[in-house]
Amino acid sequence: MDTNEIRKQIVLKAPRERVWNAIAESGAFGTWFGVEIDGPFVAGREAVGKIVPTKVDAEVAKLQEPYRGTVFRIRIVQIDPMHLFSFRWHPFAVDPTKDYESEPMTLVSFELADVEGGTRLTITETGFDQLPIDRRRAALEANDGGWEHQAQLVAKYLASAGERPAP
Repeated sequence: MDTNEIRKQIVLKAPRERVWNAIAESGAFGTWFGVEIDGPFVAGREAVGKIVPTKVDAEVAKLQEPYRGTVFRIRIVQIDPMHLFSFRWHPFAVDPTKDYESEPMTLVSFELADVEGGTRLTITETGFDQLPIDRRRAALEANDGGWEHQAQLVAKYLASAGERPAP
């Protein structure tokens, strides 16, 4: 396993525009990811919210339940419509007694590409090697499994809730 990078790919049976909206629109993102975000994603700005269980998979929602209400903060790095959405965050920052602000952040990127049968979504998170040694392994392992779940959640979202128009 690479100690600095996580990469997950999934081919989603949906057109690029629908996949883009699912990852780059904060309300849609929150539905499948399991977070309520206060406001839209804007490049160069922080998006703040709180963890809530995903609305698209009951089993994953159970895994997220212990973290309900935990503050969720990301700094939006880039929004290249229909191609790339990226943000920085403090990975696996779930201990409410710990201040993570002095730690380096990892970079999470969602890249889209047209492929036969739909849209390929590549999720990449880099920068684990710069994390404090006492958190590095736990963050890498937690997020490796987490991105596997999230790739499946966005697929479920697109197959179900993503079919309905946004309110």
